[in-house]
Amino acid sequence: MVTGPSVNEHHLVPRTYGGRETVTMHRICHAKIHAVLTEQQLRDHYRDLDSLRGHPDLAAFVRWVRRKPPEFVDGHATDRRRRR
Repeated sequence: MVTGPSVNEHHLVPRTYGGRETVTMHRICHAKIHAVLTEQQLRDHYRDLDSLRGHPDLAAFVRWVRRKPPEFVDGHATDRRRRR
Protein backbone atom coordinates (compact mmCIF):
# COMPACT_ATOMS: atom_id res chain seq x y z
CA MET A 1 0.00 0.00 0.00
CA VAL A 2 1.13 3.52 -0.76
CA THR A 3 1.20 5.86 2.23
CA GLY A 4 1.39 9.61 2.66
CA PRO A 5 0.20 12.19 0.14
CA SER A 6 -0.34 9.59 -2.60
CA VAL A 7 -3.51 8.24 -0.97
CA ASN A 8 -7.04 9.51 -0.41
CA GLU A 9 -10.06 8.31 1.50
CA HIS A 10 -12.94 7.43 -0.83
CA HIS A 11 -16.48 7.46 0.56
CA LEU A 12 -18.21 4.37 -0.78
CA VAL A 13 -21.51 6.27 -0.64
CA PRO A 14 -20.87 9.98 -1.35
CA ARG A 15 -21.00 12.26 1.68
CA THR A 16 -23.73 14.28 -0.03
CA TYR A 17 -25.92 11.17 0.33
CA GLY A 18 -24.98 10.50 3.95
CA GLY A 19 -22.05 8.17 3.29
CA ARG A 20 -19.63 7.64 6.15
CA GLU A 21 -17.70 4.47 5.31
CA THR A 22 -14.39 5.09 3.54
CA VAL A 23 -11.66 3.05 1.90
CA THR A 24 -8.08 4.16 1.35
CA MET A 25 -6.92 4.22 -2.25
CA HIS A 26 -4.29 5.79 -4.46
CA ARG A 27 -5.25 9.34 -5.33
CA ILE A 28 -5.20 8.78 -9.10
CA CYS A 29 -7.60 5.85 -8.72
CA HIS A 30 -9.82 8.03 -6.55
CA ALA A 31 -9.72 10.83 -9.14
CA LYS A 32 -10.51 8.35 -11.94
CA ILE A 33 -13.59 7.09 -10.09
CA HIS A 34 -14.94 10.63 -9.80
CA ALA A 35 -14.02 11.42 -13.41
CA VAL A 36 -15.99 8.41 -14.69
CA LEU A 37 -18.96 8.15 -12.33
CA THR A 38 -21.47 10.64 -10.97
CA GLU A 39 -22.32 10.77 -7.29
CA GLN A 40 -25.73 9.32 -8.11
CA GLN A 41 -24.13 6.37 -9.91
CA LEU A 42 -21.82 5.81 -6.95
CA ARG A 43 -24.78 5.90 -4.56
CA ASP A 44 -27.01 3.60 -6.63
CA HIS A 45 -24.65 1.10 -8.25
CA TYR A 46 -21.04 1.35 -7.05
CA ARG A 47 -21.22 1.18 -3.23
CA ASP A 48 -18.35 -1.30 -2.78
CA LEU A 49 -14.91 -2.06 -4.18
CA ASP A 50 -16.04 -5.13 -6.14
CA SER A 51 -18.65 -3.16 -8.07
CA LEU A 52 -16.15 -0.36 -8.74
CA ARG A 53 -13.61 -2.89 -10.03
CA GLY A 54 -16.32 -4.35 -12.25
CA HIS A 55 -16.97 -1.08 -14.11
CA PRO A 56 -15.35 -1.52 -17.57
CA ASP A 57 -13.57 1.86 -17.65
CA LEU A 58 -12.27 1.52 -14.10
CA ALA A 59 -11.18 -2.09 -14.67
CA ALA A 60 -9.18 -1.01 -17.74
CA PHE A 61 -7.63 1.85 -15.76
CA VAL A 62 -6.63 -0.49 -12.92
CA ARG A 63 -5.02 -2.92 -15.41
CA TRP A 64 -3.05 -0.02 -16.89
CA VAL A 65 -2.04 1.71 -13.65
CA ARG A 66 -1.02 -1.49 -11.83
CA ARG A 67 2.10 -1.57 -14.03
CA LYS A 68 3.16 1.88 -12.80
CA PRO A 69 5.33 2.56 -9.74
CA PRO A 70 3.43 3.38 -6.51
CA GLU A 71 4.41 7.05 -6.63
CA PHE A 72 3.12 7.49 -10.21
CA VAL A 73 0.82 10.48 -10.75
CA ASP A 74 -1.19 10.93 -13.94
CA GLY A 75 -2.76 14.29 -14.77
CA HIS A 76 -5.39 12.72 -17.05
CA ALA A 77 -7.45 11.24 -14.23
CA THR A 78 -8.58 14.61 -12.96
CA ASP A 79 -11.82 15.23 -11.16
CA ARG A 80 -14.41 16.76 -13.50
CA ARG A 81 -15.12 19.53 -10.96
CA ARG A 82 -11.64 20.92 -11.61
CA ARG A 83 -12.11 20.82 -15.40
CA ARG A 84 -14.88 23.44 -15.40
